[in-house]
Amino acid sequence: MRKIMVVDDSSTVLRAAEAALRDSGYEVLTARDGFSAMSAIADHQPELIFIDIVMPRLDGYQACALVKRNRRFRHTPVVMLSSKDGLFDRARGRIVGAEAHINKPFSKADLLEAVRRYLGPPDVSDEDSFSGDDDALPETSGFELELGDSVQGR
Repeated sequence: MRKIMVVDDSSTVLRAAEAALRDSGYEVLTARDGFSAMSAIADHQPELIFIDIVMPRLDGYQACALVKRNRRFRHTPVVMLSSKDGLFDRARGRIVGAEAHINKPFSKADLLEAVRRYLGPPDVSDEDSFSGDDDALPETSGFELELGDSVQGR
């Protein structure tokens, strides 16, 4: 089963994204902040990471930069989730290495399209799980670092 991580400080977003992805046949890991995500990423090695931009302690930009600067995870696709849709926010995501940006509120179809884009088509055994169902999701308002790694401030 393919592993996907969702990082968001909103329990509503976590539950909705987890349900949408699990119903489609994926193993889903969740974290409520960037620090928790780092240890979960190191322990479970997800194949795709969805991460909120605005979070306490370690925001999505910083967490993405840490993932992309780590030799083990630099090729893991990261998709930013945010209600921020400005050109600056999208550009900043690209600068830290994010592959894409999905606006909140997002739908199940939005998540599954990103999964298909970065992980490829579903396994044949999971094909029935990938219906064209576009159920809207509710609106949302021990990581190993190489020595010398740092995250640029905001």
